[in-house]
Amino acid sequence: MTIAIYAGSFDPITLGHVSVIRQAVRLFSHVRVLIAVNPEKLGLFDQEARTSMIQDAVKKLPNVSIDHTAGLVVEYAQEIAASVLVRGIRGASDAEGETKLAQINRSIAPQIATILLPAELKLAEVSSSALKRMAEAGDDISAYCSPFVSEQLFTTLSKEILA
Repeated sequence: MTIAIYAGSFDPITLGHVSVIRQAVRLFSHVRVLIAVNPEKLGLFDQEARTSMIQDAVKKLPNVSIDHTAGLVVEYAQEIAASVLVRGIRGASDAEGETKLAQINRSIAPQIATILLPAELKLAEVSSSALKRMAEAGDDISAYCSPFVSEQLFTTLSKEILA
């Protein structure tokens, strides 16, 4: 069985992320969506909320599980005997950064491959950060996230405004 890990902050999960997960499900026996801590980002959602949104987004996909880590993704991959790290890319600038990360991961764990999968073209321009900015501006975000994520995002943002 080939276990692939698709890691990210998923704060929140977008349809671009889901596009990458759908591709990975077709390629690998099992896909683990891994909520990873990015110390450079201050998250809007806690781990429980992110997990809930991911569960909703992948509920119809086979062989997908969800977990989280505060450590290095490549070390987590070694712990669960994953053989592939899946990285989503939006364009050339993402590919350059992801290639550097793949080289670092290869130096730590040469047995783990990294595969770069582009999101669908219509979803490639919206990151979680951009989605949050659009929601803060009151824009229609329905083309970039599920109704559940949209509801969670607007509810959380309205609480932040009232606080």
